[in-house]
Amino acid sequence: MRTVFFNGRVYTGGWPLASAFAVDGDEFIFAGGDAEALALARPEDGRVDLGGRFVCAGFNDSHMHLLSYGLALRRAKLNEHTGSLKDLVDYFRGFAANGPNERGWLVGRGWNQDLFSDTRRMPNRFDLDEVSREYPVAAVRCCGHCAVVNSKAIELLGLAADTKVPGNGVIGAENGEPDGRLYEEAIGLIWAGMPQVGKEDVKDMIRAACRRYSACGVTSCQSDDYATPWRMVNEAYRELIAAGELTVRVNEQCNFGDAGSLMEFIGAGNAPGTGDNMFRVGPLKMVADGSLGSRTAFMSRPYADDPSTRGVAVYSQETLDEVIGCAHERGMNVAIHAIGDACLDRVLNAVEKAMAKHPRADCRHGIVHCQITRRDQLERMARLNMHIYAQTVFLDYDSRIVRARVGDLADTSYSWKTLMNMGLTVSNGTDCPVELPDALRGIQCAVTRAPLSGGEPYLPGEAFTVREALDSYTSAGARASFEENRKGRIAPGMLADFVVLGGNPFDTPAEELSRIPVRETWLGGRRVYAAD
Repeated sequence: MRTVFFNGRVYTGGWPLASAFAVDGDEFIFAGGDAEALALARPEDGRVDLGGRFVCAGFNDSHMHLLSYGLALRRAKLNEHTGSLKDLVDYFRGFAANGPNERGWLVGRGWNQDLFSDTRRMPNRFDLDEVSREYPVAAVRCCGHCAVVNSKAIELLGLAADTKVPGNGVIGAENGEPDGRLYEEAIGLIWAGMPQVGKEDVKDMIRAACRRYSACGVTSCQSDDYATPWRMVNEAYRELIAAGELTVRVNEQCNFGDAGSLMEFIGAGNAPGTGDNMFRVGPLKMVADGSLGSRTAFMSRPYADDPSTRGVAVYSQETLDEVIGCAHERGMNVAIHAIGDACLDRVLNAVEKAMAKHPRADCRHGIVHCQITRRDQLERMARLNMHIYAQTVFLDYDSRIVRARVGDLADTSYSWKTLMNMGLTVSNGTDCPVELPDALRGIQCAVTRAPLSGGEPYLPGEAFTVREALDSYTSAGARASFEENRKGRIAPGMLADFVVLGGNPFDTPAEELSRIPVRETWLGGRRVYAAD
């Protein structure tokens, strides 16, 4: 059966806006004017009056962690109580009154010491001892690159200041004793010390995350989920698809830190592009450094506000060369987390070596985040035709701290519009659960370059137009996953994924874009969300 949607303001990826479109099965078959669309309707077909509302292709979050978000929904929401350390501890203590919330532990996520009004230090073990001395407690920073545990957890995990940590992780210490703070790969000691989740738990987490994503108008995502064993994750997705329960299309950013694990994965039948319209194997994902907020992003010079550190390099140049080269040789693109400029140097070196050794057409190797950059690096990324996986919503917080953290490097950082002008494709995302899965927050930050609450813009010359911001969340995301001929626009032959908004972004003041409500979300011609 066909359905004709008319009397709308429909962004098709071009200008002017259309007013109608038609869907047959799971695809668009027409986009244009009301009269032409209604002429396609047969007596038995459906007709939907859009009531003048704005419609665009469904949002595509081009980098996030869907499974981790489902898990975060179970955890204490520390992001809602990060105005002061006291509020954080008081809230978490109240949450703890109901006992452990995650496999015998009390776990929360979302604190940010830069937002504390009573101190600017990170929480430590003694702060979390005030939450509970009976149960192990873990509080993960908003960025996910630092976590704090209490004394009970330190005891259970057998941590000492000199405990051997995988890779380049760091255990914080004071006076020779662990202070409870764990950085980068040291955080894995927490999860390794907890009972593992089962497949039904994984499916429940995916369902919960998808419900929130659909409510935000997101129909596709590019997700890093293999912190949980990949076989279990893939089985969970396939079972949800078979049951008709997956309401967000997933392109998996496959996280492997060594060539052997990657080869095993590919050898098990997971060649790049394997899958279907609902779940597909995407690029290799590696996290090559930390975050700006925790001062673990790997910099070429000491931090301006903490000269004792340059951050953390998770991988050596040799490891990046090996793993990225292995993926490239086998036709797999890469999406590498790089926030600090020294980290970016290493990643670009590895990509350049791989492309020189095994030339192939239409490489879309990408940088995830691409935050602290120098002018020479912008030019180098343009020469390599890199894809940029940006998170413009990070400007809500980072615009307040970037200059203090990195000094004059701030003058050439977060330069996504410059990269776009150089001819690179810049897709957008939230890195959820680092940020909420709300595309409109990111669209506002892309246009204003300022915090969502207002304030001075950071490098206003890097602002996107509204059209560029919408494209970054739709067609650009589709191109990142080689799906630009199947989704990302309302056009014949495309999958009928679209979102109906309660306001027209082109007519909305820039500082109010994030307040536009999502009214309906449709996936493959099926409505998967409707506002009350």
